[in-house]
This record gives sequence, structure tokens and C-alpha cells, in this order.
Amino acid sequence: MVRFTVLASGSKGNSTVVTGGRTRILVDAGLSCRELFRRMKLAGEDPATLDAIIITHEHSDHVGGLAVTARKLGIPVYITEGTHRAWMRWLTPRRQMTYAQWLEQCRKQAAERQAETESAQFDGASETDGTGEMDELDQEDCTVPAQSSTMEKADQIGTATNPNAPLRPPSRKEEPSWLPSVEYFQAGQPFEIGDIAVSPFTIPHDAADPVGFVFRAEGVRMAHATDLGYIPPNVKAQLKGVDLLLLESNHDLEMLRDGPYPWSVKQRVLSRVGHLSNETASNYLEKEYDGRATYVILAHLSESNNLPELARVTAERALNGRASLLGNKLLLAEQHQALESIYF
Repeated sequence: MVRFTVLASGSKGNSTVVTGGRTRILVDAGLSCRELFRRMKLAGEDPATLDAIIITHEHSDHVGGLAVTARKLGIPVYITEGTHRAWMRWLTPRRQMTYAQWLEQCRKQAAERQAETESAQFDGASETDGTGEMDELDQEDCTVPAQSSTMEKADQIGTATNPNAPLRPPSRKEEPSWLPSVEYFQAGQPFEIGDIAVSPFTIPHDAADPVGFVFRAEGVRMAHATDLGYIPPNVKAQLKGVDLLLLESNHDLEMLRDGPYPWSVKQRVLSRVGHLSNETASNYLEKEYDGRATYVILAHLSESNNLPELARVTAERALNGRASLLGNKLLLAEQHQALESIYF
């Protein structure tokens, strides 16, 4: 059995379950773990049967529930190395500072506190020689800032409090990006997860290493292509001959230009590393889509800059203009509820 279930699609969270044979994959985890499980159960999917999570890119609407979900289920996460690194940086934002800079900051803070103590004219019991006071304040009141890596952080904590202290790995509570298992893949290099073959391909988006996927199981090919500023030749090649096409139709151009977003955000969305408009998706469906898919799913619709009916009408106009495409079933993925499962 092959099944494709879109649990959520939009700027507030994206997630899809792909089932092939005995294997179930969660594509992105952009909802909270609790909400993901709730929607899976409503759609007739058992969260306990998931075999893996696979990630397209590190933006929060695609990875918001990743860590908790992976830990809860104890399943591996398939991700590119670049996306994994970017996700860890996003999850634990860090202010870059060398150890020397940190020591200098601590000394300045200690000197300022000592000056305040002296100006308040505390009794002699609270006054010590400058060196002893400095060392005590240095050890007790200065906290090591988060650093560029976990090992650097551990090293600096040990050096500041006890130069001879051994390094220790962070606990799970100290490391929010901990995952049970991580499997790296590269765009352009197909691989398999159980009964499902996966072909990842590079997409143009403002992320570290964003990818789309073509999944193949029991002879059925399903394409997942969202979060792309335009459709380059490599993506067009991947989308040929698929039985199901999930394609972004993010915004209506006029609604975006007149909408509430700041101009800088509008420029990003409209850029070649932004999101596909209704018009761009329609142009592809009309002129370059091969018409092989039984199902075409419009996805990642903006709630602020699009309307479901606008996206639908624009795509229908493209499909109806070609008699060979009239057999395609056009569906719209939703943000707040799962799309009915598609079976092959």
C-alpha cells in the first residue's frame, strides 16, 4: 500500500506522512509533537509506526517540532549536514565571544562591582586585597556565554571554574538539539529508507541546504516541492513522470504587494530564493508540466497573501487550457487540518 497524507501546509507549520510498503516517513515536523500526533490520529495514521523523519530545510515552520518528536519516538532523522548545522544554530542561538574576551568582560564587571563596594564604604570585613576579590567574583558571578560549539562551551566552563576539571559531555537538558540518531544525505544522491526510495534534489530557497524530494514505493512516484523561489531546470527534471505532485502556490502577487508584510519581507518572498506565486505555479502547470500526475496538490498557501480560491482558479485555468490535463485531480493542502489521505 502507498499512502500520502498532508498533515499541515503553510507558514505556521508543514508536515506530511509518506507510506510505502511497511515503511512510514514523516516529511518535516513543523508542528508541535502533540499537534502532529493529534492530526496523525485523526487521519488514521499511528505515530508509533513512523520509521524516520526527513527534513527539507531548517526554517521553523518545517522543524518546529523536530527534536521533541524524534526523541519521543526514538527514530532517526534524515537531514543534510548543512541543514543540520543551521538547525542547531537556530535552536541554540549563540553570541560569538573568545575566551580572552570573556575573561576581559568578567574582569571589568568585577572591577565595577568592587568600585561600587568601596564607594558605599562597607566595613573593613568586606574589604580585601584586590586580587582575592577579583578571583572570587570571577568564579562565582560570571557565567560563561554560549559558544560556537558544545565542546568549546564545556572547555570554557571547566577552565573558568577549575583548570584541571575534565571535559564532560552535555546532558540532554543542556543540549536542546540532541537527536536519537542523525543520518546525513546529499542532494542528487538517491538513497532508501526501508521500502521507500528517496531522491533528494536542490531547490532555490534562502536556507542553508534546502531540498525537495521524489519518493518512490511500489512503482508509485510522489514529488514534494515547496519553498522555492522559482523552478530551475533540475527541479523540472525531477517533477517529470510523477504520479503525485505537491507543488507550492504560496501567494497572489497583488495581495502580497498590497499586504501587511514589511517591504523587506515582500522582497524576500518575491526573490529567486523566496516562494512560488500562484502565477508562477500556474505557468509551470500550463507550459512545462507533463500531465502524468493523478493528483496535483497546491501547498504552502500564505494565509496573509493568498486565498484558497485564488490559488485554485489560477491552477485550474492552466490545467483546463490543456485537454490532456483534465484528468488531473487538483487538491489544496490546508494549514489547520489534514488533507484526506491519498491512496495508490
